[in-house]
Amino acid sequence: MNNETASKFMPGCLIYIPLHRLAHARAGDKGDTANISVIAYREEFFPLLLEQVTEEKVREAFRHRNPTAVRRYLLPKLCAMNFVLENMLDGGVNGSLNLDSHGKTLAFLLLSLEVAAPKELAALLDPVTTGEAECSRR
Repeated sequence: MNNETASKFMPGCLIYIPLHRLAHARAGDKGDTANISVIAYREEFFPLLLEQVTEEKVREAFRHRNPTAVRRYLLPKLCAMNFVLENMLDGGVNGSLNLDSHGKTLAFLLLSLEVAAPKELAALLDPVTTGEAECSRR
């Protein structure tokens, strides 16, 4: 965790939260290239996303699709980022027998990533789905 995030929350312990609790996402495609935008629900969540939702983590999440390149573009005023993943849609809509050749459901896979966060951050999560946050060591 970087100094800005740590000083803001002063973590005593970490909880592990699925990315979908901190952000929403949209996916699209153009030919054989997919793009996935990740948008933080709250400004306070964005530093965690910057730190932990990296090109390397996204490449690992989609390793089964074997993208030839993964690039992250930051949109800080929107608390968002856009990932461009090249050559991973089996030729694109017209050239693939893949059930999701558009890549529209790829956002859901990315939203399943876990993010380590200070327990104090749990107070900012949606109270309907938060439950009791417990510390975890990983």
